[in-house]
Amino acid sequence: MKKTLITLLAGFFAFQFLQAQEPADYVNPFIGTTNFGTCNPGAVCPNGMMSVVPFNVMGSADNTYDKDARWWSTPYEYTNSFFTGFSHVNLSGVGCPDLGSLLLMPTTGKLDVDYHHYGSKYEKENASPGYYTISLTKYNILAEATATPRTGLARFTFPKGESNILLNLGEGLTNESGAFMRRVSDREVEGMKVLGTFCYNPQAVFPIYFVMRVNKAPKTTGYWKKQRPMQGVEAEWDKDQGKYKLYTKYNRDIAGDDIGAWFTFDTEEGEQIEVAMGVSFVSIENARENLDKEQHGRHFEAIHQEARQRWNDDLGRIQVEGGTKEQKTVFYTGLYHALIHPNILQDVNGQYPQMEGDKILTTEGDRYTVFSLWDTYRNLHQLMTLVYPERQMDMIHTMLDMYKEHGWLPKWELYGRETLTMEGDPSLPVIVDTWMKGLRDFDINLAYEAMYKSATTAGKDNLMRPDNDDYMSRGYVPLREQYDNSVSHALEYYIADYSLSTLAKALGKKEDAKLFYDRSMGYKHYYCKEFGTLRPILPDGTFYSPFNPRQGENFEPNPGFHEGSAWNYTFYVPHDVMGLVKLMGGKKKFVDKLQRVFDEGLYDPANEPDIAYPYLFSYFKGEEWRTQKLVNELLAKHFTTKPDGLPGNEDTGTMSSWAIFSMMGFYPDCPGVPEYTLTTPTFDKITIKLDPKYYSRDRLVIEKVHEDGGSGFGFIDTVQMGDKRCGYRINHNDLVKAGTLTFKVKSSVGK
Repeated sequence: MKKTLITLLAGFFAFQFLQAQEPADYVNPFIGTTNFGTCNPGAVCPNGMMSVVPFNVMGSADNTYDKDARWWSTPYEYTNSFFTGFSHVNLSGVGCPDLGSLLLMPTTGKLDVDYHHYGSKYEKENASPGYYTISLTKYNILAEATATPRTGLARFTFPKGESNILLNLGEGLTNESGAFMRRVSDREVEGMKVLGTFCYNPQAVFPIYFVMRVNKAPKTTGYWKKQRPMQGVEAEWDKDQGKYKLYTKYNRDIAGDDIGAWFTFDTEEGEQIEVAMGVSFVSIENARENLDKEQHGRHFEAIHQEARQRWNDDLGRIQVEGGTKEQKTVFYTGLYHALIHPNILQDVNGQYPQMEGDKILTTEGDRYTVFSLWDTYRNLHQLMTLVYPERQMDMIHTMLDMYKEHGWLPKWELYGRETLTMEGDPSLPVIVDTWMKGLRDFDINLAYEAMYKSATTAGKDNLMRPDNDDYMSRGYVPLREQYDNSVSHALEYYIADYSLSTLAKALGKKEDAKLFYDRSMGYKHYYCKEFGTLRPILPDGTFYSPFNPRQGENFEPNPGFHEGSAWNYTFYVPHDVMGLVKLMGGKKKFVDKLQRVFDEGLYDPANEPDIAYPYLFSYFKGEEWRTQKLVNELLAKHFTTKPDGLPGNEDTGTMSSWAIFSMMGFYPDCPGVPEYTLTTPTFDKITIKLDPKYYSRDRLVIEKVHEDGGSGFGFIDTVQMGDKRCGYRINHNDLVKAGTLTFKVKSSVGK
């Protein structure tokens, strides 16, 4: 009886614990931190400017990956083991290096400012939304980090003895160099560092301003600078040449490519010192105001709990029931990743740097940055529109303000600079998709003007479409250089123009609608019957030879295609699936060829153009089960709770958005078109909180019912939206008006 009671009590408390878990408890920030996922476990707030990230990609031969030894784009790699500080303001899930600077490092003992020496192995690493902690084995120091939207806060627990805090401005992920620093007091320094050159764009450069403050007066403090190497007699006269020089008696401004500041303390056993960092992309004064207003004297625990609450509030907009703990971890970690970029750019006073200009402007709402649009136009912005519409509206306002400031909508914008990375005209589907879904609190005429400009301007004057002359006159972009990505460019233009044609039609612009629709059908030029794929075309109108449709796998250079093979692009005509079916010889041939992509390993789950391929089967009656089976298998294989639990670059939330939608049972497979294709939901019940300002209901409830009493995955038998049966493709506006989507599933394929 006693054992039975104990068992019952244990079960009760376990149940209570599970019931009490908050969404943030399911997030594992280490997912995607290896296998080139390029995520990091640092402290950040939802869509926050500031992130405080462990920097472990330099200084040791023991590291698996080193930022200076190869192409490297992230401040953290899970398999590495050498910590050289916390970096402030970082990119998450990108493929090019930038930012990741203002490195803050605690040490003990004799002062050494060479990161090769002062770096440390570590243990007891842990992270959760808004928090990161690590134990440095070399120094017996506990290092912790948390953040507000625009500031970071580190807490170091020191042993007894002489302890140091170092601020290194010479290192980081940016390909730029140069910084300056000024001592404000013995506890505060301020300054600026140059960042930029993202994806080696030489003019995409911008400054970050900072104010750093320690909460204890140091015993001594000073600067350092790496001195230039000298030769001959001059070298004999200067003992610091080629070395790090410590400035112990110079207290005014300092500047250089490799500078830093140090603070030395006498600490007691277990003494904690907090280091606050405020940043701005406008000015030092704004960095200080951000710091004062967002931290206003509060200590670490208060800042940490506020960050956690922000995450719980945002993650809690979607509540899932059923499924396994691992599936919930994948889901909420995906939502966590999707809420990192785009992030705010404006300071607490509303100021931000003008797009591609030198003026300082002021916004009333949130001004966003890090628009990795070639990635995110496919699904992340659709997620924002549904679940976080107020942010999506501010993102649209940001895009239009960029047009007013710079003359162009963004392509791949980074902190006020246009990097022109990747291809296409990706703002168009985002804006059209948002408007078509009923979020219309923006100037649609200004938006149309901006979109029309990029669609019709001659190539030599066109920042978005530099090969627009060929595209407009021929209906396709010919291969004029061996690796000019011509087919990839054109496919993106077709999707953008299809979006623009639907908007033009809705606005009553019939001639424009026909013009852009006709252009969007130009993909047919590229279809090659011999290979059954798209194929580059030469300027004389003939197909490029010799041609191998599998060339381009594993990032191999490939004529006409960017970061992929012809197979990764051939089915990427989401706006005219039936037209592509006709080209391929009908439904059966289309389905067989599409199935071949998966059977022969031609599908790349980390390559954006083909990530919607599994959903194409559901365009055909009787083939929908293939979508359901494949999506379930792809989720299980490529999205796990391990550090390599993403299929590749997270791409600022794009990979995770694919998983989020897929686990909820519907996916926006055609950007710019307000429709979803259905698949089996992972969870038994999903409740999405809707914003009544934008939608007529306050929630959308998705349920999965097993008709045969099973559990887990099942093939869809019927779907009901509201009180009506529906097919496998549904309209966004119908869905949010209905408020419910019910899947009845069973263990075998229905006939």
